[in-house]
Amino acid sequence: MERTQRRRHVPADPSEPSGTSDRDDADDRTTERDGRPLGPFLAVDPVLERMRALRAAWHPTDGVAVFNRVYLTVTEEIGHVVEAGGFPDRRAAGTLGIRFAERYLAAVDAVTDGTPAPACWRPLFHFRRHPGVRPLQFALAGINAHIGHDLALAVVDACQDLECAPADLEDEYDRVGDVLVLLEERIREELMPGPDLLEIADPLTHLLGCWSLDRARDGAWLAARSLWQLRALPGLAEEFTERLDRSVGLVGRMLLTPLDRP
Repeated sequence: MERTQRRRHVPADPSEPSGTSDRDDADDRTTERDGRPLGPFLAVDPVLERMRALRAAWHPTDGVAVFNRVYLTVTEEIGHVVEAGGFPDRRAAGTLGIRFAERYLAAVDAVTDGTPAPACWRPLFHFRRHPGVRPLQFALAGINAHIGHDLALAVVDACQDLECAPADLEDEYDRVGDVLVLLEERIREELMPGPDLLEIADPLTHLLGCWSLDRARDGAWLAARSLWQLRALPGLAEEFTERLDRSVGLVGRMLLTPLDRP
């Protein structure tokens, strides 16, 4: 994937005239969204606190809790990398990271309030207590929803906040993707049965081969770029988003196929 080195201002609304200011000049600027200032770390701590509270409230075997636990660990890691200067643009990385996490927390809030969650998240919440679904399946279903759907929308959200185009966030996107690889590795280390248990005849072996983190990342990037191009056509953008949501949800339902007898 070709990197874009130049940082340029791109209006969130394509009907507005193009600006000439560089996005890096805005790193110290404070923007308001949903009543919260967007500083260099974009209020990462409250997001972590929320996920920690969910971890304490849910039973460890709850399917959503399984995903929340590993996602919390990696979100903490992203925060450490941002603070250590591991991203080309700290403010851009913080903005993308927080918008990404907010999508998951919004789904949790929707279920808590009794309102429909995005279609991509519904299978996980519906099967969260199914005795025939293994912990690894819960975790992968959460990753599928979060990357396949939420990440694309988070890129668009971040571009609107930062007044830039997706190409200007490519370095940060790839770096976040590298951290997500840690999430998958951690899941496999903690939740995958040992080689003596995971036999070739085990249905879980075949199920794991049906989903790829790299392909999900590539698909999310393409979806984000497509949505950005469609921002002047809100009706078409809404239809695209809805179809993306449903498609990712269908994959999630497949990943949660019960493999064990209750």
